[in-house]
Amino acid sequence: MPGRGGTAWRRTGAARWAAVVPAVLWAVLGLPAGARAGGPAAGESSAWGSSAGGSYGFTPGARAVAGAPDTAGAVPLDARHTYRSSLPRNGRLYYRLRLTAADTAYVPVTAVPPSGAAVAATDGIRVSLRNASGTSCSYASARFGAGISPRPVTALGQRETGKALCQGGGTYYLLVERLDTGRPGATAGTDGAWELEIAPVTEPGLVRAGSTTPPRTWDSATPEPPAGPPRERPGGTGFATARPLGQGVWRTALAPGETRFYKVPVDWGRRLHASAELGGAEGHGYVGGALTLSLYNPVRGAVDDASAGYTGTARPTALAPLPPVEYANRYAVPARVTSVRFAGDYYLAVHLSTRLAEPFGRGPYEVTLRVRLDGRAHAGPAYDGGPVPADVFTITAADRAAALAGGFGNAAGGAAREEPDGAGDGTMLLVAVGGIGSGTALLLVLGGWTVAARRAHARTR
Repeated sequence: MPGRGGTAWRRTGAARWAAVVPAVLWAVLGLPAGARAGGPAAGESSAWGSSAGGSYGFTPGARAVAGAPDTAGAVPLDARHTYRSSLPRNGRLYYRLRLTAADTAYVPVTAVPPSGAAVAATDGIRVSLRNASGTSCSYASARFGAGISPRPVTALGQRETGKALCQGGGTYYLLVERLDTGRPGATAGTDGAWELEIAPVTEPGLVRAGSTTPPRTWDSATPEPPAGPPRERPGGTGFATARPLGQGVWRTALAPGETRFYKVPVDWGRRLHASAELGGAEGHGYVGGALTLSLYNPVRGAVDDASAGYTGTARPTALAPLPPVEYANRYAVPARVTSVRFAGDYYLAVHLSTRLAEPFGRGPYEVTLRVRLDGRAHAGPAYDGGPVPADVFTITAADRAAALAGGFGNAAGGAAREEPDGAGDGTMLLVAVGGIGSGTALLLVLGGWTVAARRAHARTR
């Protein structure tokens, strides 16, 4: 393989410049994502375009593992990797983890039923993390809800240091159980199995113990949503391909049965508010849970969700007000507060029920997202070591630029776990641009183009 100074590297470096410079210009000049020349970037259509049905975008390079019916055969999981598995009807599967005494562990499990599966509102999955003696550290469940529509649902198993249960290092077990009513499972030709994505994360302790008292007061009033014309922003098909969003008004088009993912970088001390509105359509009838908006934290733990019924008239739904992101929120009681415990990418998932198609047509339907960020950012706590994956609680200048301009930013959510050598060069460029004035940045970019053009011209003479 050629070294970084070789021809191959120069070609890939040029390709990165070609891909990154437009994103820099969008961020610097404040252009909307729809202002790109030449259409979507290479590879964007497959990850962000409107795919048929309810297909889910699994993390590229995720490792295939098979769950075991008991702890004796449980295969090991590691926070350095994302995994794919399968959960059969009436399934109950175990996986194994090795945890230290100092680290808090989070193990999110996303279940993806086939797009034609018949489901009930109470169907879904239950996830628990247990120690070697069988004591449960945590339980969580995720269900399809009022939309009665098959979609990706995520439940989080966790082992927290400082809690009475499950202290000490050693072997722990992840148990994933399928919750279903026994209705006919999936489309003809399938066995009704649901695919799984498992993405473990570990969080180190603090250098010095801080307050265990959660913030006592915060503004719980619903903030005014941002106004203005929407900018086009199609979403990703999974956590790994979630499209960055910043504050503003955004628009996409979804067909019944589709789910799209977005990620919003949220710093320590800031708080997120989001709402979604399903546009009007011709037809008659009522569909309960037609639009579902779900929010997940950086380890894919559920924060809140909201849904709206539909009669063909534009109808909004909004997440409940959230407190600012603080480490001490984990010591609160309400789940919506304890889940906003670290900075990083917060994920929005938007789903349209399959039941919309019959009374109102197959669409696509216009969906408008309104995202607002409040509060003053501040430095986070001093961790005694690093989390795994390393960037899960990190927000860079590249992430902030991508959220406004539409680029990739930090590949959090799993894709960065298998990052090839040199993959961060474009990110470092954006970080550098983010640290200097926008006018200077623009001059540097234009100057770089001029120099490159002169050199290319000299080589062809």
